Amino acid sequence: MRLTKSILAGAVLAWAVATPVLAQSNPSADDIIKSLKPTGMIGSGTRGIRPTTGATGPVAATPRPAGAVEHAGSAAHAAAAAPVATKAPSANLEVKFATNSADLTPAARAALDQLGKALSSSALAQYHFRIEGHTDTVGSPEANRALSARRADAVVDYLVNAYHIDRSRLQAIGMGEDDLAVPTGQQVPEPRNRRVRVINLDA
Repeated sequence: MRLTKSILAGAVLAWAVATPVLAQSNPSADDIIKSLKPTGMIGSGTRGIRPTTGATGPVAATPRPAGAVEHAGSAAHAAAAAPVATKAPSANLEVKFATNSADLTPAARAALDQLGKALSSSALAQYHFRIEGHTDTVGSPEANRALSARRADAVVDYLVNAYHIDRSRLQAIGMGEDDLAVPTGQQVPEPRNRRVRVINLDA
């Protein structure tokens, strides 16, 4: 009996120690900097971030996705039609919003605080960024695109107001269900698809 209690206590302690590590789904400011710098590369094991830095040499460019929504509240409108390199440095963050809302939750602010620190750092101060809002496939494509645009605007507003990042450095765009991180069918709730993707436009 005493041995069983000892084993159980050990298992609970091991779970308690491991849980904070497992719960850490978003990258730190340093991880974001490494991922968004043109020469930055980080290991594929980093959770919540997907480095897409390309190899050296010219990179093919693609236009802004058809149907993507850019709101008037975002900056860099002149750059909206500019091509975005398919292999530009980028980072994915899980930014939690209230259901069917563009209101930031405390968890969303915590994730954006790391992004704000990264974008306001001297390492990234000279670059411009595209802030993409993404949704899962629950709801209509039109509603999801509009919702993702409002959420991208909310992210830009937070970065400008909380971290005094020049709005002209940030371009908010709503992608809706386009470019799913995890391909699913329609009406599938997939948290990993509800994300914000940050792309370095100058790389």
